[in-house]
Amino acid sequence: MKQIHLYISGFVQGVGFRVFVRRKAKKMGITGWVRNLKDGRVEAILQGEEEKLEALLEHVRKGSYFSQVKNVLVKEEEIVEKFTDMVKRETA
Repeated sequence: MKQIHLYISGFVQGVGFRVFVRRKAKKMGITGWVRNLKDGRVEAILQGEEEKLEALLEHVRKGSYFSQVKNVLVKEEEIVEKFTDMVKRETA
């Protein structure tokens, strides 16, 4: 089990990007959360098997149909809180 923390920039708000990430993650058995940030980026913390996280990262980098992803900052972190679902959180 691995945890990664993502900051996604580009045209990623108002285009269903959080829903896109949540759906893909749930299908792959990845847990965590995703939310918009006030600066226009999307933030996510994801937990799962390394190969599944890498596969999800490929989708995130390509983006959803209406989004335009410019950059994805990925940080590997220790798991402090174990998540049991993949949820969409309020804007921070």
